Amino acid sequence: MGVFDIVPTGVLTGDNVRKLFEFAKENNFAIPAINVTSSSTANAVLEAARDIKSPIILQVSQGGSAYFVGKGVANDKQQASIAGAIAAAHHIRIAAKAYGVPVVLHSDHCAHKLLPWFDGMLEADEAYFKQHGEPLFSSHMLDLSEESKEANIATCVKYFKRMAPLGLWLEMEIGITGGEEDGVDNTGVDNAALYTQPEDVYDVHAALSAISPNFSIAAAFGNVHGVYKPGNVRLQPELLGKHQAFTSQKLGGKQEKPLFLVFHGGSGSTKEEIATAVSHGVVKMNVDTDTQFAYLCGIRDFILNKKDYLLQQVGNPEGADKPNKKYYDPRVWVREGEKTLVERAKEACKDLGNVARL
Repeated sequence: MGVFDIVPTGVLTGDNVRKLFEFAKENNFAIPAINVTSSSTANAVLEAARDIKSPIILQVSQGGSAYFVGKGVANDKQQASIAGAIAAAHHIRIAAKAYGVPVVLHSDHCAHKLLPWFDGMLEADEAYFKQHGEPLFSSHMLDLSEESKEANIATCVKYFKRMAPLGLWLEMEIGITGGEEDGVDNTGVDNAALYTQPEDVYDVHAALSAISPNFSIAAAFGNVHGVYKPGNVRLQPELLGKHQAFTSQKLGGKQEKPLFLVFHGGSGSTKEEIATAVSHGVVKMNVDTDTQFAYLCGIRDFILNKKDYLLQQVGNPEGADKPNKKYYDPRVWVREGEKTLVERAKEACKDLGNVARL
């Protein structure tokens, strides 16, 4: 039995998202969520998923969304981030079917100060739902981890009540992911805040499960955005097992792993840490820093190797009258970045056991 026995190709919504995550949890694998900032990066990730016959998660951050529509658009009221997220969603919906893979289309961290961006995406979901009977996106994330637990949960409940009737999945964060990403800087937070307690996770589950089963929890276990020297980040993925056990016991013990868990700050993690997290019910792992670098590598190496063909339009080591168009055409050097991103996305899938799952 494979993924195509339970969900279709293309962007998934509603119960199909839960079916995919249930299948992943039951079969002890997780799906990488790779941040994309352009049609080029999105296509490369879809290409990787197609080549290794696996489902994939494509996600846009607030800053990545703004970049998708172009840095020339003002963003003082989140208008660029809203337009870019919508543009990305429509592109990915078309491209996902062309590549023939199931895709979860997700928006990444939304802190309290970015809620106007979230509101704009929800309005787009509601408009799309009126026309097509499903939302534009598969899921959205609220990251209110800097708020008190009570405020965090209350805001998530408010939005989830609006999202659930549309068939939208909600990802929320309890506990803080350290480091810095897209303007959200948690580099100076108290170390204790990087480790969520089982009681807090259960409180989230109790509040959201009363609305819909379609949600996941990013519980902190020492996670940090970015890549750091070994020993500088102390992950404790075994804590996720304690969250599962505590919630299971509270629910009567019928399910060993009742929670859908998310691994943030996955770049730079060891394969052992990843395997432990997956064994405790992680179904999604965010990967951004490593894939950004991978995309650069292909372009960087091409530029360095072909430098003498890129200094002017005509004239290179083969002759003063030789044209260089076949080297400076963006379709050539951008493609080199796509190739290296494809390989890094495949590696992320392999690390999570997400290979030949269709």
